[in-house]
Amino acid sequence: MTEIEARAEGFRDGFRRVRGEVGKIIVGQAEVVEDVLVALFAGGHVLLEGVPGLGKTMLVRALARALDLAFSRIQFTPDLMPADIIGTNLVVETEPGRREFRFQTGPIFGQIILADEINRATPKTQSALLEAMQERGVTVGGVRHTLKEPFIVLATENPIEMEGTYPLPEAQLDRFLLKVLVAYPSREELAAIIDRTTGASAEEPERVMDGEAIERHKRIVREVAVAPPVSDYAVRLTLATHPRGDGAPERVRKFVRYGASPRGAQALILGAKVRALLDGRLNASFDDVRRAALPALRHRIIPSFEGEAEGIAMDDLVRDCLEGVPAHAEG
Repeated sequence: MTEIEARAEGFRDGFRRVRGEVGKIIVGQAEVVEDVLVALFAGGHVLLEGVPGLGKTMLVRALARALDLAFSRIQFTPDLMPADIIGTNLVVETEPGRREFRFQTGPIFGQIILADEINRATPKTQSALLEAMQERGVTVGGVRHTLKEPFIVLATENPIEMEGTYPLPEAQLDRFLLKVLVAYPSREELAAIIDRTTGASAEEPERVMDGEAIERHKRIVREVAVAPPVSDYAVRLTLATHPRGDGAPERVRKFVRYGASPRGAQALILGAKVRALLDGRLNASFDDVRRAALPALRHRIIPSFEGEAEGIAMDDLVRDCLEGVPAHAEG
């Protein structure tokens, strides 16, 4: 076994161990857990959308317990201010008669950040996350403070309650590598949830991975090869989400105002690389790109007025693109 093959095997083993520890708390939701871990090892952030009570917050807490990382929870409310997230300069008396400004860090200086009900905060406060999510640092009083790696924001939102909420701006949505939909559990899963949560004792996840291991696994993800035809497929798939893009399906041309940004293509490739490693390969395939498409693109497509009026689901538009864009370019 070569060095890179051994590192890839270590990645798969670590992925399985973290998934297993999260599974001690979360019943079912296998695809949701896998997508969250894909984003973690791809170095991106996740937006978790689902109705209340489906375990979104519990999922993030379980992940934090399985990883030896600093965990911060931010409960977003309408009166939350940017300084409550990033921190502020305080006047501190260092000795009699002398005072100086000292930066008091906010909860954004953790490594796993749970942004709970992110759409309940005002756009001003939501924007406080933008620099941190994209630049891995914040600027306060003209001084830049770097955040410790690994750093991942896992935000939750409720799609059905609109009163007192502020929809995330497109610019902020684009900074999430993946948008993951949390579905209602099945009959069997709901019964298992009741048994697990109403008994006398409950399992707790063990810490199975630290920050150094996560960074090491992120590097092996970047080393996965992507052949030019596969990369071109991701590009053409992204362009097909634009109403005037090459290969755009009929419903995209009719119901979409703007398609996915270049970050969408990046998310497709990174997601494909992680999935290739999980399948024991060191090169991404067309199928890996297809499997990454829904969580990578669904939040990056902006519907037109007609699309909103018709209630067109973004997942259906992504599926139209998957059906209409061939794996191999013509000519």
